[in-house]
Amino acid sequence: MRSQTDTGDLATATAHAQRLLRQDPQLAARQAEEILKVNPASEAVQRILATACRLLGDSSRSLTLLEPLAWRHSESPSFHFEYGQTLSALGRGDEAITALRKAVELEPGHAGAWRSLGDQLAVAGDEPGSRAAYEKHFAIAIRHPELIEAIELLRAGKLGKAERLAREFLKKYPADVSAIRVLADIGIKLGQFDDARHLLERCLELAPDFHLARHNYANVLVRQQRLEEADAQAEKLLAVEPGNPNFRILKGLVLVRMGKHEEALEIYEQVLKNYPNQGRAQMSYGHTLKTVGRLEEAIEAYRKCIELSPDVGEAYWSLANLKTFRFSDEDIAQMRAQVTTEGGDPDDQAHIAFALGKALEDRGQFDESFHFYRRGNAIRNVNHRFNPKVNVFNTARQIRVFTPEFIASSEGRGCPAPDPIFIVGLPRAGSTLLEQILASHSQVEGTTELTDIIAISRRLAEKSRQNPAGKYPEILAQLPPERFRELGESYLETTRIQRSDTPFFIDKMPNNFQHIGLIHLILPNAKIIDARRHPMACCFSGFKQLFARGQTFTYGLEDIGRYYRDYVILMDHWDRVLPGRVLRVEYEEMVADTENQIRRMLDYCGLGFEEECLRFYETKRAIRTPSAEQVRQPIYTQALEQWRNYEAHLGPLKEALGPVLQRYPID
Repeated sequence: MRSQTDTGDLATATAHAQRLLRQDPQLAARQAEEILKVNPASEAVQRILATACRLLGDSSRSLTLLEPLAWRHSESPSFHFEYGQTLSALGRGDEAITALRKAVELEPGHAGAWRSLGDQLAVAGDEPGSRAAYEKHFAIAIRHPELIEAIELLRAGKLGKAERLAREFLKKYPADVSAIRVLADIGIKLGQFDDARHLLERCLELAPDFHLARHNYANVLVRQQRLEEADAQAEKLLAVEPGNPNFRILKGLVLVRMGKHEEALEIYEQVLKNYPNQGRAQMSYGHTLKTVGRLEEAIEAYRKCIELSPDVGEAYWSLANLKTFRFSDEDIAQMRAQVTTEGGDPDDQAHIAFALGKALEDRGQFDESFHFYRRGNAIRNVNHRFNPKVNVFNTARQIRVFTPEFIASSEGRGCPAPDPIFIVGLPRAGSTLLEQILASHSQVEGTTELTDIIAISRRLAEKSRQNPAGKYPEILAQLPPERFRELGESYLETTRIQRSDTPFFIDKMPNNFQHIGLIHLILPNAKIIDARRHPMACCFSGFKQLFARGQTFTYGLEDIGRYYRDYVILMDHWDRVLPGRVLRVEYEEMVADTENQIRRMLDYCGLGFEEECLRFYETKRAIRTPSAEQVRQPIYTQALEQWRNYEAHLGPLKEALGPVLQRYPID
C-alpha cells in the first residue's frame, strides 16, 4: 500500500502539472507522464495529459486518453467540457456540440462551456443558438447589471447610451476586462479603431487568456492593415486551441489580407471539410475563390451558403457582384421572398436589395431595378451616414495648406524611392482596369486598395473628442524635414507584407486623391494616376454598387454627385500646384483607344512597352475588387452608357453635379 507521504507527493505533483497547463503544456505533459509511470491508474493525471496533448496539437492522442474515461465521468461537467474541446479540435463538430450541451446541462454556470458551445454553434451555422449561448456566457462571466445593460444596448444598436454606461462603469471598476472589451466593441462599431485597439491591448495586459478579446484585437489589427501583428494574434489563439474553427477562419482572413490566398484556401477547405454546413465559412471561401479567379467554384460556394442560410443577403450580393453572373427566375423569386416591409437584419436586407437591383437590371426591368437600388442605399444610409459638409471642409483644408509656396519650401524632402504607383479617383472609375494593365508588366506588381496612406493621415490628425477635426493637413507645415522621409519609409515598410521584390507596386486606394499633397511630400518620386470616368456613368455605377465598407457617399444620388464635384475641385487644385505630377487617364479614352492610352501610361511610369499589357485579361493574379471578372476579359464598351437606362430617375444626380456636367456634356 502506498504511504501517506507518497500520496501527498503525488497530489502535489498532480497539482503542479495542472498549474503547468496554463504556463507550458509541454512541461505539463512531461510531468503527467512521469506521474503516470508511478500511478498509471490516476484518471485526474490522464485528463491533464489529454488536455496538454490537445493544447500541443495532438488531439488524436487526447481523444484516445479521454474515451476510456467517458463512462466513469458521465456526470462531470469539466470532463464533458474537455471532451467537447477535443472533439472540436478534431473537426467532429456535431459530437462536440453534444458534449458541450451536456457540460452546460450538468453545470449551467460553466461560462467556458457556454462560450465554446457558442463557437461551435456559430461555425455549424446555428446563429440563433450561438447567440443564445454567448448571452449565457456573458450573463455568467459578467456579474454587474450595469455592464449587462451596456451589452444589451450595444446589441440593440444604441451605441451612445451603451458607451456612456460602459464608461461610467469603468470609472468605478477600471480593471474590469469585460467592461474594457465592451467599450472596445463600441469603438469598433463607431469606426474608432485606434481607441478600440488601445482598449483591447489594455484588456490583454490584464487578462492574457481572454481569448474573445484577443480575437477582437486581431480583427481590429486586420481592419487597420497591421497584418503581421494580426497574424501573431491569430497564432497565439491557435496555439491554445489549434482546432478551433473560428480561430482558423480568423487565420484565413489574415492570410487573404496578406495576399496569401492559396494558404487561406487550404484553411477554408479544411474547416469546411469538418463543418460543411457553415454558411458564412462557405461565403468566405467563395470570396477567396473569386479573388484567385476560380469563378465556377466561387459560385458553388455562394450557392451552398444560400442553401444553408437563405436569409444571408451577402451571398446573393456576392453572386450579383461577380458582374458576369445571371440569376434564374427561381433565384429572383427566392430573393423577393426574403424582402421585408419592416424589420429584418439591415445588412441582409441591403444586400438582397442590391442583388435584386442587379438581377432586374440584367433583365431590362430598369424602373423596378432602380427601386431596389434605392431601397438598398436607403437601408445602408440609416447606419452609415455621410456628411457632405465635412467633405467640403476637408477639401478646403487641403487647398488652403498646399499652396505653391508651401510645396516649393518642401522640395528635397521625403523618401526618394520610386517604387509606388498610386491609382486614385472615385470607385467604379476604371482603376481596377488600369491596375490590371500595369500589373501585366514584368516590373510591376498589383496589390490591392492599401489603407496605409490613410492610416498615416489619421496618425498625423490625432483626432480626439476635444478636436474632432484633427490636426491634418495643417500639421504638415510644422513637421521637421526629416519627418517626411520617415513617413515615406514607414509607408514602404508597412506595405512590404503585401508585395514581393518586383521593382514597382501599385496602391489603388481610390480615396488617396484626397492625400496627393501628402504623397508628394513623403514619396516625391512615386507615380500618381487619376482614373477618371464620365460623372454620370461613374456616380451611378457607384450608387448601384454595395461596398463592403467605407464609401458612404455612394448611398445617395445627391451625396455622390457632390462628392464627385469636390473630387474635381481638389484634382484641379493638384493640377495647378503640382503641374504634370498626376497623369489623368479617362476611362472612355482607354476604351476607345486602348493601345495608345496604355503606351501613354507606361511612358509616364518610365516603363518600356510590353505586349502583355495589351493582353492584360490573360494575366493571372488575385483581384479583390468588384471589377475582378470584368478585367479578366478584353475591354468592352457595354458599360459606357448603362446609366442612360436610368436617366429618368437621375435628376437629383445631375443637379448635384452642377457645373461639372458642363465639362462632361450629355449628348
